[in-house]
Amino acid sequence: MKNKIINLLSEKIESLSAEDISSMLEIPPKAELGDFAFPCFRLAKELHKAPPMIAADIASGIGETDFIDHIDVNGAYLNFYLRKDAFVKSMVKNSAADNFGSSEEGTGKTICIDYSSPNVAKNFHVGHLRTTIIGNSLYKIYSKLGYKVERINHLGDWGTQFGKLIVAYKNWGDEATVKEKGVEELMRLYVAFHKAADEKPELNDEARAWFVKMEQGDEEALRIWKWFVEISLTEYKRTYSLLGVDFDHYTGES
Repeated sequence: MKNKIINLLSEKIESLSAEDISSMLEIPPKAELGDFAFPCFRLAKELHKAPPMIAADIASGIGETDFIDHIDVNGAYLNFYLRKDAFVKSMVKNSAADNFGSSEEGTGKTICIDYSSPNVAKNFHVGHLRTTIIGNSLYKIYSKLGYKVERINHLGDWGTQFGKLIVAYKNWGDEATVKEKGVEELMRLYVAFHKAADEKPELNDEARAWFVKMEQGDEEALRIWKWFVEISLTEYKRTYSLLGVDFDHYTGES
């Protein structure tokens, strides 16, 4: 629709190129001012007329079209109001093309998008769903514009909470149940730790000690932690598969 208006104005304003008109054409700040607005200030010196008079002359010279409902002269501006039915038909027709919305503006450029980012050993909640959908939408948009897009899922996979989870697993968990129930069981163990720590604060010291072991590269601590991460990723990837979402990189705080 914008190109149609540019072509229409090009026929009426010989002194301006289509590129000039395109750069001058504006989207009004308020819907009641139309869909596009064209300022006539630049033409005043050349035509030796006041901009409002120029706007009125241009408007009077534009006949009926199949895509413009009407044109208002608002001071020095021409305000174009599109026919909504024509706009919708045009969008439906154009959107069927494979290259609809594509461009080469991002050719040779890379953009990194970090999204989703759930916390390991915790449920994937609506907040993660929101950022996953937004991030994946941005990925599709930038890809359509020619950018190379790196999709990054930065997991919350490090911190004292994993020391707590290891303590809980060793005290109240078992391998078979964790394998069967996955993140649900890890969440149960995490909640159980906090309830127990209210009565036995020394459990927090144990948790900190296990996290120190993780930081120091203790084999057992890292083995259990990596297992928790793998279990969580398996569940998250099932959700991503249902959403049609994928990532180029899974990274984390670790």
